[in-house]
Amino acid sequence: MTHRKIRVGILFGGKSAEHEVSLQSAKNVADAIDRDKYGVSLIGIDKTGRWLLPDQSQYLLNATDPKLIALNRENERNVALVPQSGGELTNLSEGEFRSAVDVIFPILHGPFGEDGTVQGLLKLAGVPFVGAGVLGSAVGMDKDVSKRLLRHAGLPIARFTVLRDGDDIDFGRISADLGLPFFVKPANLGSSVGVHKVSDKSGFEDAIADAFGFDTKIIAEEFVDGRELECSVLGNRDPIASVVGEIVSNHDFYSYEAKYIDEQGAALEVPAKLPDETSDRLRALSIKAFEVLDCEGMARVDFFLKKDGTVLINEINTIPGFTKISMYPRLWDASGLSYKDLIDRLIGLAIERFEREQKLRNSY
Repeated sequence: MTHRKIRVGILFGGKSAEHEVSLQSAKNVADAIDRDKYGVSLIGIDKTGRWLLPDQSQYLLNATDPKLIALNRENERNVALVPQSGGELTNLSEGEFRSAVDVIFPILHGPFGEDGTVQGLLKLAGVPFVGAGVLGSAVGMDKDVSKRLLRHAGLPIARFTVLRDGDDIDFGRISADLGLPFFVKPANLGSSVGVHKVSDKSGFEDAIADAFGFDTKIIAEEFVDGRELECSVLGNRDPIASVVGEIVSNHDFYSYEAKYIDEQGAALEVPAKLPDETSDRLRALSIKAFEVLDCEGMARVDFFLKKDGTVLINEINTIPGFTKISMYPRLWDASGLSYKDLIDRLIGLAIERFEREQKLRNSY
């Protein structure tokens, strides 16, 4: 008896400054997924927010060049996933059912993809999806809210202050509170987009202007002189943590360029050279942060380790990068879980959560 393949929709691109990172991640997931077990539909979202079924055989242009990579718009079909569709995609131009998926694998980074918006749509559509739900995605994306929740739970974070568009922003007060240099970054963005290391008032004004171009809320955060360490988490109710990796950036800090463009931009030490006790502490903190922020499926937790042994949680990423130089899959590979098997586990976790939620009562 032949078993039907599970139909996976890889949702990528998005209305975000991290659009191009998502294209790279989607290509790697599509290349690594077990085609004997899964049927794959690639669903691209362009920068205006339109959902498209691109040419499945050539869905990317300049696929091997991170600077020029783009969604292929030729022969595209505009589609939508509507509430209670159960995974059926509607062809908007013809107004009829086009195809269906059993589970969605969102590889969307930043706003309109990693922040709970798409997750809410997928829940309304009644289709399982990989990764955190609405709440975990929303708080994980917002650096201000996630840091406050971590602090409330007694977990260690760096000092920071929140700045909103229209506030009276005083460089002197901020530098007195945080010291120099410090970082300025959008509250709801990742991949180091809009992030600046500030050393003086002139640089501060430029950094503020750029960060507010991406978000109406930004944060200023103290500079931490320490090693940059990362740990991957996997699971729903009983999450597990990978080995710990270290990033040694060859840039001034671990910038977008270092992460996704310049393959020599950083050395990735996997596993990191750490005493067992420190590794165990970081892995335990990763699981704790994952649970405090109501995450499910996957997340990568980033840390600073200071020379005196102090550990600070930098941030959590609920849809970490899946590019060929990304830490999340590399850390699992070093922990004994291959890229293909990792994807399989993540899809299984999505279906398991969906089936559990379907048993909940909606009347009394």
